[in-house]
Amino acid sequence: QVQLVESGGGLVQPGGSLRLSCAPSGTTAHYYFIGWFRQAPGQGREPVSLISSGDGNTFYTDSVKGRFTISKDSAKNTVYLQMDNLKPEDTAVYYCVADFLGTGGIGEADFDSWGQGLQVTVTS
Repeated sequence: QVQLVESGGGLVQPGGSLRLSCAPSGTTAHYYFIGWFRQAPGQGREPVSLISSGDGNTFYTDSVKGRFTISKDSAKNTVYLQMDNLKPEDTAVYYCVADFLGTGGIGEADFDSWGQGLQVTVTS
């Protein structure tokens, strides 16, 4: 069974930085897309940033463009989300997600594997 092992997250002041990591385990299958969703208190889940396995194409939601950077280390089979200039509105639970079936979409239903979530809190 596929597991997405997440690390990182925590408490940071506005303007600070955090790095999230995610590594698939328990499978030799290749994902098509991998990345991060988040869910803020009282809100639904939204895609934050995604990266494709093949050509490395990336997606960022508008609110994080220029502040977040997604990258992958194929040798370590790990994807990273570098979050800089964090804002209080970035406070949320961040979920690593992966698409092993190749659905091609970026909605919640397009990702068959989910991590347990990491709390990111941005507050002064």
